[in-house]
Amino acid sequence: MTRQRSHSYRQPGVVLTDHHFTVPLDHARPDGEHIELYARETVATGKDPERLPWLLYLEGGPGFGARRFTGREAWLERALADYRVLLLDQRGTGRSTPANRQTLPLRGTPAQQADYLAHFRADSIVRDAESIRRTLTGGAPWTVLGQSFGGFCTTHYLSTAPEGLTAALITGGLPALDATATEVYEAAYPRVERKNLAHYARYPMDVERARRIAAHLAERPAELPGGHRLTT
Repeated sequence: MTRQRSHSYRQPGVVLTDHHFTVPLDHARPDGEHIELYARETVATGKDPERLPWLLYLEGGPGFGARRFTGREAWLERALADYRVLLLDQRGTGRSTPANRQTLPLRGTPAQQADYLAHFRADSIVRDAESIRRTLTGGAPWTVLGQSFGGFCTTHYLSTAPEGLTAALITGGLPALDATATEVYEAAYPRVERKNLAHYARYPMDVERARRIAAHLAERPAELPGGHRLTT
């Protein structure tokens, strides 16, 4: 793996450093095609990064790059009190080599595209993280914070490379032991229905409003900034 580090720059309360890593598309074939990974290092102003342990953040999705915080927003405020935080754009997302509707057709047939996407799962993301960890920490373990799909990646990390972890923090991304994803979502439907009914009981004027919005979107699809369709 190769690494390129840019100059550091500042935002209110933090010092940011961009990192670019080159890793194999298929870690089992290190001499084959390579892709680029992007990560942003964030350290609290006034702290010596060399004295801080690393915390790797894995975003949810799958398909989302790491959040671009301004200063010490949200949970970053707390994390920066104890850690040197690395916000990783997982392979295929953000400023890393993309895998999306624009790039996939360049990969050939649907079967070839599927073979390519097989290299963008949690197992490859964890192997990326391990390559980065060894480069940045000199082999010392680090802490991982996984949000949603990032939590799934974290549990895979615990299963396949626990020696690389000091601690694992998971927020809303804990896979079931004996249920499929469909079963997990179906179990949530009754609760969502109860929440909707409670909302409409408190705000009955929203019933007709929600119906009008749904009808409008059915006739005139709206596109989100990322190119995905806004659904109801």
